[in-house]
Amino acid sequence: MSNAFGEKIRALRKEKKLTLEQLAELSGSSKSYIWELENKNPPRPSADKLTKIAEALGTTVDYLMGTSGQQEKADATDIAFFRKYQTMEPDQKEQIRKMLEIIQKK
Repeated sequence: MSNAFGEKIRALRKEKKLTLEQLAELSGSSKSYIWELENKNPPRPSADKLTKIAEALGTTVDYLMGTSGQQEKADATDIAFFRKYQTMEPDQKEQIRKMLEIIQKK
């Protein structure tokens, strides 16, 4: 039986070139816990751990827990970015907007 949740974590971790240890550190988990999530079926992560893992991977909990495809992965990345943007200081937001304008002019 496939563990889609674990496969998504592993794929995103490898895409970001993170080791088990690095993801564990970024999410406040242990290496063995991350390994279990990637390999055990069914996974049973706490909401807190799941949120931290999703944040470390630049995605959303919805994407990790869902049965979505590539398009939803892109949407989850955008949602995660926007959440970070919302917590920025006004001057940081202005810098991001200016960078976007420069990029769009190319």
